[in-house]
Amino acid sequence: MDSSLAASAPMASDAAALRRLYLLRFAFAAVWAALLLASAHTLGPLSATLLVIYPAFDVACAVVDARSAKANHGPVRGLYANIALSTLTAAGLVAAVTSGIPAVLRVWGAWAITAGLVQLIVGVLRRGMAGQWPMIASGAISTLAGASFIAQAGKSNASLSSLAGYAFLGGVFFLISALRLGQADKTNRLAP
Repeated sequence: MDSSLAASAPMASDAAALRRLYLLRFAFAAVWAALLLASAHTLGPLSATLLVIYPAFDVACAVVDARSAKANHGPVRGLYANIALSTLTAAGLVAAVTSGIPAVLRVWGAWAITAGLVQLIVGVLRRGMAGQWPMIASGAISTLAGASFIAQAGKSNASLSSLAGYAFLGGVFFLISALRLGQADKTNRLAP
């Protein structure tokens, strides 16, 4: 077997798995954002549950991504860091929802900053694979958004609506990456 084909096979399977994962993440983010937006002005049972579910879903996705990356000799350290950060965030949000919207915004903001930096690093490490520039941009934007959530926490009219917009925008970046990975997969299949 041609060694270049053998080397590209894991990358192609990793790209296909990543594409499916990114499409799932977009769909989840869109539905989650709509549900949170409907309850963004109060911190009730629905919004509290949604807030904890989001980082828990992120943990599940990072576990799937790490398994695929590990099997294909891709970058996994950043994904393990993301698993730890999102797990801590879910626990932090369980506590924060009892303290009010400002506490939630502070925890979410810290998560957005740190997870954004991790996403940026993982995207840079995967930049040879199609669809990673949107992930790099998303990581940078997440870092900035996290700082704005922390700043919003100090205002009297703090609301969760900005978190819905953040999640939806992140979902759009996952969709763009999935589409780019799909285009690259088609191009690779057509290449002789």
